[in-house]
Amino acid sequence: MRHLRDRNRRRAGRPHLPLARSVRDPVVSELSVTFTREQIAAYAEASGDRNPIHLDGDFARSVGLPGIIAHGMLQMGIMGVVAAEAAGGPANLRRLLCRFAGMVEPGDRVSFSAGPSGPGRLDLRAVNQRGEPVLTKASAEFGR
Repeated sequence: MRHLRDRNRRRAGRPHLPLARSVRDPVVSELSVTFTREQIAAYAEASGDRNPIHLDGDFARSVGLPGIIAHGMLQMGIMGVVAAEAAGGPANLRRLLCRFAGMVEPGDRVSFSAGPSGPGRLDLRAVNQRGEPVLTKASAEFGR
């Protein structure tokens, strides 16, 4: 989150035009996050989703998972932050879509990015440190 705050601070005093860089730079907004057990537990508490696959490694392994996994909605929330920055602010977002495609475990580093795909549309990507997509069919629509 600090990356986005610092980026916005540099823009202070300038009018923000969504996708102003899009002609030269296909990535308008990006953020990399290394997921931690503490972050996943905090999200479970805040969201009320205390499913043991997110909190108890033994339980997660007993149902065939490699260990605890991050909530898909935690990932989508981070993607929403990236999409909102690319759209010129959260009030401009109209729709956010994705398919949960891969598991994210503690220690995984996921790179989230947004780039233009047409007027009022963004292509969104989320890939882990191995280059595997964790969210697919991801897009956003925005407008003022």
